Amino acid sequence: MPNRRRGNGEGSITELPDGRWQSRVDLGYVNGKRVRKAYFGKTRAEAARKLNAALAERERGIAPPPERETVAKFLTRWLEEVVKPKVRPKTYASYESVCRVHLIPALGRHRLMKLEPSHIQSLMKAKQDQGLSPRTANYCRVVLRRALGQALKWGLVARNVATLVDPPAGAKKEIHPLTVDETRQLLDGAREDRLECIITIAVAMGLRQGEILGLRWQDIDLDHATLSVRQALQRVKGKIIFGEPKTAKSRRTLTIPGFVTDAIRAQHVRQLEDLLAAGSAWQQSDLVFTTTIGTPMDGINVTHRFQKLLMRLGLPRQRFHDLRHCCASLLLSQGLTLKDVMDTLGHSQISLTANLYGHIYAEQRQEVARRMDALLGEGSR
Repeated sequence: MPNRRRGNGEGSITELPDGRWQSRVDLGYVNGKRVRKAYFGKTRAEAARKLNAALAERERGIAPPPERETVAKFLTRWLEEVVKPKVRPKTYASYESVCRVHLIPALGRHRLMKLEPSHIQSLMKAKQDQGLSPRTANYCRVVLRRALGQALKWGLVARNVATLVDPPAGAKKEIHPLTVDETRQLLDGAREDRLECIITIAVAMGLRQGEILGLRWQDIDLDHATLSVRQALQRVKGKIIFGEPKTAKSRRTLTIPGFVTDAIRAQHVRQLEDLLAAGSAWQQSDLVFTTTIGTPMDGINVTHRFQKLLMRLGLPRQRFHDLRHCCASLLLSQGLTLKDVMDTLGHSQISLTANLYGHIYAEQRQEVARRMDALLGEGSR
């Protein structure tokens, strides 16, 4: 009869009184504590497979997942160790708020390893029942999906259950950018307004609001018609700060169209007039866009003024961020590719660009086919 006893450190397998099989192994010290694990199976072979998998992970240096770690404990650790060091303060504040207000109260008590798709589905439904929009409910899922993605990398979970949950209906906002005629009307109506240059850059070059408000004169070279995005203005917990652009791809240098150059020159004249009018109250900085006393402009105030301008001109209500979408649609209408749009807008991945503007790009490709058909098809002969 073969010897079924294992050597020291190889674990043991025994049959339990209820007919199941149990394998046990000493996995050594993890975070200063000795870890001994037990695995169960209906057959000896099943218990042995689980034991051998644990031993293989031990050999590769993979720590066994702490079965009792809760979602709350993991999210707190994820925010502190992963999110905070890597993202902009505004992004961290957003993730922290979602975890503290929504995820931890609803899911925090669950063991991380026991989290199921049904728990997340119930969370999103509960949030919508409480009056949250589908987009906000889905944002909870998105944040949790990113957190569980890290848990998967760390070997704390066997799967990312958030990827198995569909977003709620209505979570994706349809994009309705201004038409070419409406864009011209906006640019004409913004002339002589303090937002003239800000709106012009947003429409023509696709910068985010924070990127525009963070521009310094040293970032603009009118002689060579270039503009470099190197920092962004953000409001975090009521305070205005300057930080890195959103992603590495967001740090970019763009060529300035001629009519934007004119708007920038006009902005320089406007700022000099503000400086003279403010006198000793002027607060010197290198910022391109400032208040009448030289301080940084607040994005909230810019958005409010933008909304008033739209109303005065009789244009559809838009978020300021929608001017980026307007820029993308105009670029695509001129035959540029998704890669061109990605580089202009500073997206980190072309999949993001395709997800946002793929339908517009498809329409343009259809137009190209129609024009070619009209030029060379049977009807043209």
